[in-house]
Amino acid sequence: MSRAALLVLADGRFPAGGHAHSGGAEPAVAEGRIRDADSLASFCRGRLHTAGLTAAALAAAAAHGVDPLALDEAADARTPSPALRATARKLGRQMMRAARATWPSPDLDALASARPRGAHQPVVLGLTARSAGLGPEDAAHCVAYETVSGPATAVVRLLSLDPFHATAVLARLAPELDRVAEQAAEAARRGIDALPAASAPLLDITAEAHAAWPVRLFAS
Repeated sequence: MSRAALLVLADGRFPAGGHAHSGGAEPAVAEGRIRDADSLASFCRGRLHTAGLTAAALAAAAAHGVDPLALDEAADARTPSPALRATARKLGRQMMRAARATWPSPDLDALASARPRGAHQPVVLGLTARSAGLGPEDAAHCVAYETVSGPATAVVRLLSLDPFHATAVLARLAPELDRVAEQAAEAARRGIDALPAASAPLLDITAEAHAAWPVRLFAS
C-alpha cells in the first residue's frame, strides 16, 4: 500500500497545481541559461542540491512528525524571496485540497485550520506523506523528484525540447536524487535545528523578476 501511495503522490497528474509552475526554468530559458538538454541537466542539478535539498528535508521532517507549524516558520526563514514564499504557500494550499480529499486526516485538518492561506508546500507534502502511511525518505524522494521534474517538463514546452531528452536528463540524475533524499531524511531525524538551509540566490533573484513579467507561460 505504501508503494502505491508513493506512486500516487509522486505522479505529476496528482492535482496539486505543479503543472502551472516551471521551478525557475522560464526565466532561465529567457536569459539563455537553459538552451538544450545539457544546460537543463546543469540547471536541475543545481536546483536539486540547493532548494531541492532544503525542501526535501522540510518534507521529511513533517513526515517524521515534527511540528508542522514550526516547520512552516523554518521554511519561511529559508525562503528569502517574497515571490517564492507566495508560490510555496499557493502550492501548499492546492496540495492541501488534494491531500484532504485523498488521504483525510486530523493532522491535515489541523494544519489547514492553522494556515488557511496555505502552508509551505514541502511541509504540506510531508504531512500528506505521513497521512498516506509513507515515511520521511519517501516524502524526501517526492520533493527531490518534483524539484527537477517540474523544470524538465516546463522546458519541453518552453524550448520544444525533445521529451525523450528531457526524460533522459531525469534518469541520469536518479543517483543524485537518491543521495539528496537520503541526506534530507537523515537531517530530519536529527531535528528541526539540523535541517539544511542551502541557498540558490540566482533562483531568488530571477523569481522576483519573473513575478513582475506582464506576460508569462508559467506562474513561477
